Amino acid sequence: MEAERKSSAVSDVGAWAMNVVSSVGIIMANKQLMSSAGYGFTFATTLTGFHFAVTAIVGMISNATGLSASKHVPFWELLLFSVIANLSIAGMNFSLMLNSVGFYQISKLSMIPVVCVMEWILHSKKYSNEVKMAVVVVVIGVGVCTVTDVKVNAKGFICACVAIFSTSLQQILIGSLQKKYNIGSFELLSKTAPIQACSLIVLGPIVDYCLSGKLIVAYNFTGGAIFFIVLSCSLAVFCNVSQYLCIGRFSAVSFQVLGHMKTVCVLTIGWFLFDSELTLKNISGMIVAIVGMVIYSWAVEAEKQAQSKMIPHSKNSLTEEEIRLLKDGVEIGGSIVKDDMKMVESKV
Repeated sequence: MEAERKSSAVSDVGAWAMNVVSSVGIIMANKQLMSSAGYGFTFATTLTGFHFAVTAIVGMISNATGLSASKHVPFWELLLFSVIANLSIAGMNFSLMLNSVGFYQISKLSMIPVVCVMEWILHSKKYSNEVKMAVVVVVIGVGVCTVTDVKVNAKGFICACVAIFSTSLQQILIGSLQKKYNIGSFELLSKTAPIQACSLIVLGPIVDYCLSGKLIVAYNFTGGAIFFIVLSCSLAVFCNVSQYLCIGRFSAVSFQVLGHMKTVCVLTIGWFLFDSELTLKNISGMIVAIVGMVIYSWAVEAEKQAQSKMIPHSKNSLTEEEIRLLKDGVEIGGSIVKDDMKMVESKV
């Protein structure tokens, strides 16, 4: 039992680590690929389509070689999930284009309470006061270190609302589909990735043209740009797999907290590698966010231990009750058998 717990803990840490490392890596690769100082590849939605295309190919190879098993999931549910996921991607991109960076960050921070409310509505899930407090501390910390100017307009606000709702629902659906059909994270991803890849590669250039006013067919694909596109797609496979792993093993709320941890990592690495400005405000915000993450980890662990203590107690009390009933039943049964024996003897 102890060995199983240690193995599970190692797997949990591995999933978290894979997501953090791959996400931070893909952000750094995309920064070089998409920035004006790099290769100026401004087609973010189409690039996401490339990501899912590579992920789909890896999934097909895995299924063909027997490394993973394919389980049935109704196509309409996969299609619905893909539409919601694509709305999330497009909504985020349009929100960033139409709003200030400050409001964009606020909209991302608002996803944690939205996920909590949606899980409460859809799954009747409740959170302890400690978890709520930790989430508030994380949101405040990340807000302090990332939010600067806050400007918003009607179109930008609508796009932000669509992005928040669709992203939150997508992350909840990942966990729900895995539990509903008893399907692994990679198996589910290999089913949704082809649908998302096809739709994003077709519609992505149109969305990117609306965002940047540039056509991808006019882009000059140099050797360096191709290298970073391939690197970005390779890292995306690990990022996508680890996202499904983390949500499947934990929850959508935990994944949101992990996302803010990645924000802190990106700011720190950007300061080390790219000489990005790191002010006292940024540092204080990161410290508060890290404290919030530590509190969140403690609160979730305490909640798990409390639940594990309650389950054995209820089992033991039930067993005692069952034992008492069984004893009564045996005694009653025994007296009936004795009475029957007496009746037989009297007749003989």
